[in-house]
Amino acid sequence: MNFDDQLHRYFGTSDLDALHPDALAAGVEHMRVDLGLEQSRERRFALWALLYTLGEAPDLDAVFKDPAERDVARDLMDMLDQQMPD
Repeated sequence: MNFDDQLHRYFGTSDLDALHPDALAAGVEHMRVDLGLEQSRERRFALWALLYTLGEAPDLDAVFKDPAERDVARDLMDMLDQQMPD
């Protein structure tokens, strides 16, 4: 999954700052629906990760039944949180 492709798929642009709040909310809702329907582990993780970067990720336990997948998600959360400026 290409990050820009996913932004265009769900939001119609890669410039999220230019989006109207309603368009952002609609894109997030579309992503949540797709996350719930997605069967591929890799695509589910990518969708969850994008939602996480937007501050809209559902709880890990609700998305990842496998403890190993939850651990990978936690690792990503830690890495991204370390990159955030204080």
